[in-house]
Amino acid sequence: MSHSSMINVNGLKVLASNYLQGVDLSRIDEAWEIITRVHKGRRHFSGELYIIHLLEVASTLASMHLDLDTILAGLLHGVLKEGCTLEELKEKFGKDVASIVEGSTKITKVQYNSKLASQADNLRKMLLAIATDIRVLLVKLIDRLLDMFLLDMVDREKQLDIARETMDLYAPLASRLGIDWLKRELEDHAFKFLYPEEHYELAHKLESSLDERQKYVDEVIAILHKKLAESNITANRIIGRPKHLYSIYKKLQAQGIPLERVYDKVAFRIIVNSVNECYEALGTIHANWSPVPGRIKDFISVPKANNYQSMHTTVIGPRDHFIEIQIRTDEMDRVAQEGVAAHWAYKEGQKVTNKDAKLFRELKKLVASLQDVEDPKEFLDSVIRELYDPEVFALTPKGEVKEFPLGSCPIDFAYSIHTEVGDRCVGAKISGRQVPLKYQLQTGDIVEIVTSSSQVPRRDWLDLVKTSRARTRIRSWLRREEKDKALKLGREICEREIRKYNTSLKKIIKSGHIRLLLKQLRCNSLDDLLVKVGSGTITVQNLVKGLVPVELRKEHEQDVELPPEELANLMVSQHVETADKGKSGVKIDGIDGMLVKVAQCCRPLPGDPIVGFVTMGRGVSVHKADCVNLLSLDPHRWIDVTWSGVAEKTYKVGLHISAENKRGIFTEISGVISLDNASIVDISAHTTATDQADMTLSLEVENLKHLKTLIQHIRQLPAVISVRRL
Repeated sequence: MSHSSMINVNGLKVLASNYLQGVDLSRIDEAWEIITRVHKGRRHFSGELYIIHLLEVASTLASMHLDLDTILAGLLHGVLKEGCTLEELKEKFGKDVASIVEGSTKITKVQYNSKLASQADNLRKMLLAIATDIRVLLVKLIDRLLDMFLLDMVDREKQLDIARETMDLYAPLASRLGIDWLKRELEDHAFKFLYPEEHYELAHKLESSLDERQKYVDEVIAILHKKLAESNITANRIIGRPKHLYSIYKKLQAQGIPLERVYDKVAFRIIVNSVNECYEALGTIHANWSPVPGRIKDFISVPKANNYQSMHTTVIGPRDHFIEIQIRTDEMDRVAQEGVAAHWAYKEGQKVTNKDAKLFRELKKLVASLQDVEDPKEFLDSVIRELYDPEVFALTPKGEVKEFPLGSCPIDFAYSIHTEVGDRCVGAKISGRQVPLKYQLQTGDIVEIVTSSSQVPRRDWLDLVKTSRARTRIRSWLRREEKDKALKLGREICEREIRKYNTSLKKIIKSGHIRLLLKQLRCNSLDDLLVKVGSGTITVQNLVKGLVPVELRKEHEQDVELPPEELANLMVSQHVETADKGKSGVKIDGIDGMLVKVAQCCRPLPGDPIVGFVTMGRGVSVHKADCVNLLSLDPHRWIDVTWSGVAEKTYKVGLHISAENKRGIFTEISGVISLDNASIVDISAHTTATDQADMTLSLEVENLKHLKTLIQHIRQLPAVISVRRL
């Protein structure tokens, strides 16, 4: 659209009057008066007057035949930042327009180079605004598209930020609304700025083969018309259009092939009169050209969540080129191109259709599924993951269609039904056949979820699931579980520390000192404090500074501070003799649990003197008392631990062996290891300059006694020079 046609608001009114018969368009003049006043002299980043940009947004929305409120919001979507109030908008244009403008304004507050938390917060606001009124998204999508046309005008860093956000967020959202042309435009423009060299090369190559490709398109269309006519099928239209650049680029990247080997650069679309003719046309095409196995998709009987319906097939066409063909009716084609705007739910006097209601429910479910995600990076990743293009369509026993990314498993399916079903999922039946949780769902599967009241989510489920909905729910449950354990551990740590000062947590609470402590450590409640101590977010040193009254702390600080080595010896001396060396669990001041992990730097074994270290946000890490890494860490965060209970059957340990470089030496050593019931996990070996064989082994043993026996037996081999534990 040229600027000359956009500068006059009358052009917008003419465009709207073409389809909004009987609607009072004088409100467009009122909106124009406001934006010319509040944006007087303001410039778009491209340098043009900002009101021209607003007119282009509103005119594009009108060209999509959207309702008057959406067009007005397109004109007004920047005024709240320029002094116009929400109350003024409500009074002049009604509650709906004000709501759309407010939602759009929240979105435009995103600072592209802001911190991750700010980006996540703004995205969260945007999704909430969309869930309230989907027209917010339509305004923002068109606003973003017009910005992409002029992205050459900004610096390279901002180009990359905007293009990445467009590719990851706005193009998938356009796809969710089913607006195919908008999705393609956003992707291609983002592609241009994200990968400029690849974009230029691909566009240049396709341009150079344009004449040849057009001849092929004309040839295929002529054949299709002839074959369909022979089968008494009337094709209203047959269209051959080049696939958009980014879709071709994705294929090149996924398959690792040159452009010359991408034969389906053109997609053909056949428009017929009825659903029956869609299936008849498919049969005719397959009777004349061989279909490619696995590339036939029926979105007519199983529509996508965005209401898209069409029959897809890929066949080996003339000159053995792969060609993709889509078959649909006129109504299906309109929905495929215009998406939600094809039967707009907000048009004056028009009720929400069942298809639109389903689409809105899906978007609301997207927002609801992300409400519990607090971590900014996890939130942003979850949104992007949730906006996948589904490749698998599975069904419930009642016939409800569920959409999933490729590789999804029964856990994904279970969480798509309900959180409780997901939490209790132990397996699934596919068409009556029992399958494990790691089974990958296939299109057409009828899935019945099997649950158990004793089942709970497990951390290894995160390696199986593909949907952000399942991932978010699993992480949420694990966080609650870890929070409970951190609360218990934190209480124990606090009680232990203040016991040294002849006081207790109850006394400190009773004295009122706890209120000052919570404020000092920025905690909302006592439980919040205890959780942060238990998870390591608040160090023991900072806790003591705030927890214990100054006069008691000063008395204690007069004591001589011991070196880390002596402190470690004191901490373990009372436990070494009483520790049950035949067991491999870890007990922390009376607390067992999942927040304990064995440090990989020293790999302690049951029977080794050990000390716990409260890590920042990852529970307690258990080290050998003489571990070099432990002795370099803050002693105030050390904690007493003992071996207790049976948590694991084996532990990993490293050995370094030097031996004579003779034939069969490794066989002898591995034979001893096997006889002592240990397992080799990993091994690396090399020959030294003095012709010795140096080996580094990773073994699984039960405890320290088991390891000592094994080392003794290896040393007894005549060819072994030395053995030491790593």
